[in-house]
Amino acid sequence: MIYSRITGTGSYLPERIMPNSELTTMVDTSDEWIQSRTGIKQRHIARADESTCDMGAVAATRALQSAGLEPNQLDLVLFATSTPDQIFPSTACLLQRQLEITNGCPAFDVQAVCSGFVYGLTIADKFIKSGSAKNVLLIGADCLSKIVDWTDRSTCVLFGDGAGAVVLQASTEPGVYSTVLHANGAYANMLEVPCGVSKPGEERFIKMQGSDVFKFAVAAMDELVEEVLVTSAMQKSDLDWLIPHQANQRIITATAKKLNMPMSKVIMTVEEHGNTSAASIPLAMDTGIRDGRVKPGQLLLLEAIGGGFAWGAVLVRY
Repeated sequence: MIYSRITGTGSYLPERIMPNSELTTMVDTSDEWIQSRTGIKQRHIARADESTCDMGAVAATRALQSAGLEPNQLDLVLFATSTPDQIFPSTACLLQRQLEITNGCPAFDVQAVCSGFVYGLTIADKFIKSGSAKNVLLIGADCLSKIVDWTDRSTCVLFGDGAGAVVLQASTEPGVYSTVLHANGAYANMLEVPCGVSKPGEERFIKMQGSDVFKFAVAAMDELVEEVLVTSAMQKSDLDWLIPHQANQRIITATAKKLNMPMSKVIMTVEEHGNTSAASIPLAMDTGIRDGRVKPGQLLLLEAIGGGFAWGAVLVRY
C-alpha cells in the first residue's frame, strides 16, 4: 500500500503588519469591534511589487529545505490560490520558473478559494497513491489585500496576505488517512468577487454576506468532522490537533466544541494573520510544527470552507 506523507513544511508572511488601529483610520470600526467578532488583531500586507507567486516561492523553498529535497526532484507542483499573478500561465508554472524546476514535471493551479489547500492536498494524495508521483510540492498562497475594498468595513477587517507550503512524499507508512470534499454552487453569491475575464464589471472586490456565511460554515463543519472521522474509522478522541482554516475565531471555537477538543489543542493563527484564504492552513501547520507543538506521529484534522461554497477536510498523521 502506498501512502502520502507530509515530510516538509514552510511558510511566508509579508513584512508589513497592519494592526486593527490602522483600520480605524480608514473605516468606522474599532479594535474591540474587530476582535470581538473575528478574533483578529492584525494582518500582513504584501508590498505593491510582491506577488502571490513571490510569496509562494519563499514558502516552497522553506518546505523543500525542510523535506531535504531539491526542486528538480519534484514530480508535481500544485498551487492553490484565488489571486494568481496572471490569467495565464498558471501560478504553478511561474513558480517552476522562480525555483528553476526544469525537469518537465506537471504543474497547475487549484482554485477553491479558502478550501484550496484542502482540495490541493486531496489531489496530491491521489497522485501519490496512484503511483503517478512520488514527490509533490503543494503551495497555498493568496494576496487578498489586492481584491479587498478598503472602504468596506464588513470585509476589509478580515483578510491578509501570506503563503504556506508542504512537501508530500510516497511512503509505506500511513500519512493521509482520508479526505472529504464538497461544493454547492447554489450559495455562490454569499461570498464572491462578482466580475472576471468572461464576465467583466467594476465589482472586482470581495463581497460577502457575513451572517449567512457564518451560519453555513458552522453547520457544514459539524457534518464534515463526523464524515471524515467515519471515513477513516477514527474517533474524536484519537485527534491530537485541529488545524482549521483561519477565517473567524468563533467558527473555529464552534468546531473545537463539536470535537470536544480544548482550545489548547487547536492551532490558531487568525489573531496574527487574519484570513489568508488558501494559505491559512499551511501557515498554521508550519507555525505549530516549527514552535514544537505539533510532533511527528500526531494525528491532525485539517478542515476548511470557502467561496463556492467549497469545503473539505483531511485527516493526516504528521
